[in-house]
Amino acid sequence: MDDTGLPQIGDDLPELSALSTQDIPVAVREADQPANPSKPFKPNLLLWGFGSLAGLAALTLSMWLLRQSSQTAAISPDAETQTATRSVTGVASSSAASSSPAASPDLLGHLPYAEAPKSDLRPIAGYGAIRMRPAAASKFEAMMDAAAKDGVELVPLSGFRTVEEQNSLFFDVKAARGEVAAKRAAVSAPPGYSEHHTGYAIDIGDGDSPSADLQFGFDQTAAYKWLKENAAFYSFELSFPKDNPMGVSYEPWHWRFVGDRQSLETFYNALSETATSPAGSSSTDAAPAPTQPQSAPRK
Repeated sequence: MDDTGLPQIGDDLPELSALSTQDIPVAVREADQPANPSKPFKPNLLLWGFGSLAGLAALTLSMWLLRQSSQTAAISPDAETQTATRSVTGVASSSAASSSPAASPDLLGHLPYAEAPKSDLRPIAGYGAIRMRPAAASKFEAMMDAAAKDGVELVPLSGFRTVEEQNSLFFDVKAARGEVAAKRAAVSAPPGYSEHHTGYAIDIGDGDSPSADLQFGFDQTAAYKWLKENAAFYSFELSFPKDNPMGVSYEPWHWRFVGDRQSLETFYNALSETATSPAGSSSTDAAPAPTQPQSAPRK
């Protein structure tokens, strides 16, 4: 047994021979009296002395263990208290983490989009310079044919655009006009931040009203009215309608294809990320509309 911490037993105990018979339990004295009282009784003092020492050691050990138990209970909380403390701490940490603002992915109000591989693009029939993803191009061609049967001419103005092309449109024009970046971003997205990079977006004009191309007044043309009623049948939607929940500029000419999983995820995952950011705003190729309609340069 480890006796660390036990009090040391000294060597100054009385000699066993010095113990009086009054220290012997009564029951022992009476039981061990000899039958012949004429002979004096000689108790086994050595045996009794060792028994007393053992009892003293047991008592000392019990007191030491009791003291150690009390100290442990005072220092360490019980399991329930520890569990509750961890739970409260965990909730506090989780709340702090969820309340930390996430970094907004936008740049001057525009969301980032990856450039579509050129091998995944094809030209729109009759408009070789304007390319889209195959599924988007096929649906747009079908939409043009349907509109033509109703006497409406839909004209594709701009489809896929490379990041390099967007770089020139943004920085070269910005420098030529002496514009600050925020002003240029009002009418053109920075490179890497345009929906046109995806191959799913397209700017549409009205063949009978070319003066309304890329202007807010496009929403007064027959082409826009036809699109509002029929574009969804071909999986096209207006990217930025009036008073949109993203809080971005109104662009009646800018439409995007969302007719397959990849196109849907491309746009709506980007919007979801921005909705959780502190700014809570989304991207467009133009800033909030001015109070008076004005032309938007072809981009």
